[in-house]
Formats: sequence, structure tokens, C-alpha cells
Amino acid sequence: MAHTIERVSPVPYYEQLFEILRERITHGDIAEEERLPSELELCREFGLSRATVRQTLTKLENEGYAHRIPRRGVFASVPGQTAGWTVQEGFLESQLRHGRTGITTEVVRAGYVTPDAHVAEALRTPDGAEVFALERVRSLDGAKAMFSTNWFPRDVGRSIESDPGVLDGSASLNGHLRAAGFVSSGAQRVIHALPAPPEVAAHLEVGVDHPVLRVRSLSWAADGTRFDYYETWVLTDVIPLEVSVAAS
Repeated sequence: MAHTIERVSPVPYYEQLFEILRERITHGDIAEEERLPSELELCREFGLSRATVRQTLTKLENEGYAHRIPRRGVFASVPGQTAGWTVQEGFLESQLRHGRTGITTEVVRAGYVTPDAHVAEALRTPDGAEVFALERVRSLDGAKAMFSTNWFPRDVGRSIESDPGVLDGSASLNGHLRAAGFVSSGAQRVIHALPAPPEVAAHLEVGVDHPVLRVRSLSWAADGTRFDYYETWVLTDVIPLEVSVAAS
């Protein structure tokens, strides 16, 4: 378990601090309902700015590892069980974080393609440039849950195609991206309720026009580089979307 902030790591400081505090809570070093160190105490311990510490505490609240009591402070919590897929992170990560098993991933296709207009526009690729596409079907306890396509610029695609775990569905795509230095600084997600197109219906084993949610998401790095654009079709009767809300 890490106890210090790695200054040369591509992982943002607030995410590193989040993992440190989350581990302390889950391992019982900070007991449930025990008050967390104050913002000032955390700033001093880890050499971070107050804004970074506040960002970490907000993430802890959003993820269910802390709750704030006005005029008293922030206290440790244990996240409740959920069957939902949180919109802040990937399906695999959110399910494993909540102790779910029975998750399988089938990679349908992986390779370079000429992108549709909405993909090229999102990634800002030059005219005629190919992108790397990764198509996957995700299941929960044997039930088809999601059909996803991720598109990446060529430099990101080269990194992914060298990872056999991602290509066979046994490893986390988001984990690979973070380890390779493609760390999200921001993202935009748009959700629509739509009838399933024929290709999507076939992958999810439902009838054409069966109601599904389409999630389109674009992620970018701190320098503004757009490195991941995906489209996910979700059967919310199998895996509902979970949205965390924090007061400010």
C-alpha cells in the first residue's frame, strides 16, 4: 500500500491521495464513522495544496468512502452494495469495487478502422486517418449487459494492441491507459434512450428496437489531448447506471 505521493507518477495527486485514504478506510486504519484528518492536516502530511485535498475528499464522498457533517468534518464510510455501473468509471472497475463477481468480457473486434464522422470529430483526427477500435460485450452473471466500442488515436492504439490482457478481455482497459500515462483530466458523457440498432441487438441478444441506453463519452488529458472516445449500449435492467451526487 502506497503511503506517499509519487511526484513523477502520471496519476494526478488527488487520485493518489484518494487511493491512500481509501486503503486506510477499507483496511480499518481509519474506522467507519471516524473523523478523517482535516484539510490542513492532509496538506501538511502529503505536501499538497488545499485545492487538491478538497478534490480528494469530494471524490471520497462521491465514491461512498466518506460523508461530511457540517461544522464537524468528514467521516469515514463503508460503501453500500450496488449493482450499478457508475458513470465516473469503467464497468469492470465499478463492479469489482463493490465486490461483484461473475463479470465476463468478450472482445468482438480490435484493430484499425476508418472512423465515422462523429468519432473523427470527437478525437479531432486528420482527414483519412485511421483510429484503433476495440469492441467488447460485457456480461454480468451470464446476462448480456453492455456492448461497447472504444476508439483511440493511433499512438494510443499502438499501446493497447501491445497488451494481450486488454485484447483478450482479461485486463482493465482503464488500468492500462493510466499505466501508459493516458490519464483523464476531464470527460464529457452524453446519455440517450434509444431503440437498439440491429448490430447492437445482435450482440446483446435482444430484439431489434429493444430499449437501451446509449452512453457516448470523450476523455482528454491535462494538455487537452483527446485520447479515448467510446460508445456503450447498456441494458439497464441488467446493469443500471449509478450516479453519485455530492452537495457543494
